[in-house]
Amino acid sequence: MIISRQVFEYQNKPLIEKVKIKMPFRYEAPFPNEGCFLYIKGGNTRVLSAETISQHAEKEGILLKCGTYFVEWINQSNEKEIEVIAFHLYPKIITQLYPQELPVLIKKQINGEQISRLVSDAIIERFIENLQFYFDNPVLVNEDVLELKIKELFLLLIQSRNSETIANLFSDLFSPRSANLKEVVSTHLYSNITIPQLAKLCGMSVSAFKREFEKCYRMAPNNYFIEMRIKRSCELLKTTAKNISEIAFEIGFNDPAYFARTFKRKAGMSPTDYRTNAESQKSLTTNQ
Repeated sequence: MIISRQVFEYQNKPLIEKVKIKMPFRYEAPFPNEGCFLYIKGGNTRVLSAETISQHAEKEGILLKCGTYFVEWINQSNEKEIEVIAFHLYPKIITQLYPQELPVLIKKQINGEQISRLVSDAIIERFIENLQFYFDNPVLVNEDVLELKIKELFLLLIQSRNSETIANLFSDLFSPRSANLKEVVSTHLYSNITIPQLAKLCGMSVSAFKREFEKCYRMAPNNYFIEMRIKRSCELLKTTAKNISEIAFEIGFNDPAYFARTFKRKAGMSPTDYRTNAESQKSLTTNQ
């Protein structure tokens, strides 16, 4: 749940914002024509893109190139609050700020990673802390101040100890990569993500996604995901000591009770009985 949001606009676009969120929470972050730098305080973060699922520690900067993302704080304390600082990086605005220097970075168009992890850096951390003065005194913020802050962020990122990765990502920041349906499905086979959200990651409408999915997999998306997740749960029940709730969350079920009902409907017995039977069969084989 979003508790509060402060936004500083530049040329009628949100440029820098601070959002306070109560966990657990997931939100869609569509950046079709912009890059974005995120800095999260107060909790670990998971970012889902068309290509990857990445985990990020507290105070770890995240640089995203244009595309659609789902950012989430799930399975964490319901009482905990986090703070997200976001810098929206629009190609038109950044080119205006760097009329001579930046085109070298933007025009290379190297196909880099969609998400870049920026390990916590004391200088970037101090930069974020100093922003609090402007959030406390918003009347002092004008376009000149915002320009300075964006330029300062660019300089800090480029000069950080991850400079090579950052330079490559900036080169590709405004060049979206077309998502392949099979790649998206493979990446999120065990994510707790919905069919409409998968469609968005593929850049499709829900109806188009379902049509293309059935062409590729010869069955409806919901049926395929349940079949593959139950198959995976059988493997985990036989080969690990994880409890039923842990397995349910690992394979993409938000509700362990719903997982247990679905498993029984598909396998003809409860997950607990399945594990007991598997252990008995293994014991018999060993003793023979």
